[in-house]
Amino acid sequence: MCQGYRHGDRCAAQAPVESLAVEPPLAQVAKAVPSPSAQPSPLARHRRRTELGLLVLSSLLVAAAYILASVGKSSRIPTNLVPFLCIVIGLGLVVHLANRLLAPDSHPVLLPVVALLNGLGYVMIARLDPHEARLQAGWTAVGAIAYVVTLLLVRRSRDLDRYRYLLLLGGIGLLMLPMVPHVGEDINGARLWIHVGPITGQPVELAKLALCIFFASYFAEKREMLSMATVRIGNRLFLQPRALGPLFLVWGLTMLVLAAEHDVGFALLIFVLFISLLWLSTGRIAWILIGLGLFALGTFVGSHLFSQVNERITIWLDPWPYVNNASYQLVQGLYAMGTGGLIGTGLGLGHPSFVPAVTTDFIFAAFGEEMGLLGTTIIVAAFLLLVGTGFRIAQTARSDFAKLAAAGLTVVLGLQALFIMAGIVRLLPLTGLTLPFMAYGGSSLVANYILVAILARISDEGARSATTPEAMARQIPAMASGQAGPG
Repeated sequence: MCQGYRHGDRCAAQAPVESLAVEPPLAQVAKAVPSPSAQPSPLARHRRRTELGLLVLSSLLVAAAYILASVGKSSRIPTNLVPFLCIVIGLGLVVHLANRLLAPDSHPVLLPVVALLNGLGYVMIARLDPHEARLQAGWTAVGAIAYVVTLLLVRRSRDLDRYRYLLLLGGIGLLMLPMVPHVGEDINGARLWIHVGPITGQPVELAKLALCIFFASYFAEKREMLSMATVRIGNRLFLQPRALGPLFLVWGLTMLVLAAEHDVGFALLIFVLFISLLWLSTGRIAWILIGLGLFALGTFVGSHLFSQVNERITIWLDPWPYVNNASYQLVQGLYAMGTGGLIGTGLGLGHPSFVPAVTTDFIFAAFGEEMGLLGTTIIVAAFLLLVGTGFRIAQTARSDFAKLAAAGLTVVLGLQALFIMAGIVRLLPLTGLTLPFMAYGGSSLVANYILVAILARISDEGARSATTPEAMARQIPAMASGQAGPG
């Protein structure tokens, strides 16, 4: 009798000889696409209809914003409105069809919110710099293709867990790639860029995804060791000293990034991500306290050793004495936000171009000027909806690794948005990060589409596992016991 197998796997003795043959890669990819005869579940059909309706609504909102920006800027309706609308709806349909075929049970809110943020960002970029808008449109198409390819390649979330050490090596390699002579490029004091022929990009955007997945895999395996207090001092139990090793290692890595590449934003993002996943996997507040202590130590050391860190903290505390040099961009952004007031000057009617690098670092300030507090609140609400959906996906994931991976990717997305928006309004120092899906930049856009594709895959798995006959059989006794009252 065959023992010790599950999920429908056969014993080696019962497996046919043909199953031992290695399938070619194309055959493996083809299996990711369900056969036409496979009928989606009612839940999947409902989710895809909801997603399609929300995508149409977001496309109409983006088209309306495009018309308003053109009318405000040139007092006429754009002549390319029909092609623009076709492209917006076409890209939305491509990723929607990919979800129908490859992830039919994925959450229906992810893509519409992403499409809305991406579309509004493009409208603002097109209003400020038509050349960058054309490039951004091309990168959006590349991002949509990357989304589909990710769903094709990542058929199960555990496939990522299997290659965690390759992802770690790849992430560190991408992180250090800008330091290679004649490849890395120093822009605005940070060495984040690589320049290979006509291609320029920031490899750290992909590195953060690789490191996030490795962290999730590591914590899923080591969570018991990291959460158990086994060292007794007096009447108290404390964590094992060796459990502190990974934390100090990541802290050292972030300080190395800060020293070598002068990248405040990425160093902060990786460290906070590590602490967040460590707390989520163990539930121990002690890790947060230790992380805060190391963060304070890193801030103190960085402000004394690295001029860029000291400058950003200084202009955050008091930007006005440096308004003509170091804090010029920050002050102009504050003026733009103040000019917008409650409802803004109107799309196309403001002057956000006075803010340096407005399409990359300060696009949130551009929306603050032309759409006011109302418009920026809608953007913040959209990001909150995206983050809430990500954490909901993490709750319903089918494995510990999938839960931590979904939570970590959501933390990356949410922290990146928080850091840049809070920096523009002086709640936090500026970090140099860009606003996901909205700011100009191909590397960030493509990486974030890959991030959302992985979330869609985890969401699809979680919904499928919740509707299997085994899961339903487990739910029926629980529902019956919950409904039964006292006899």
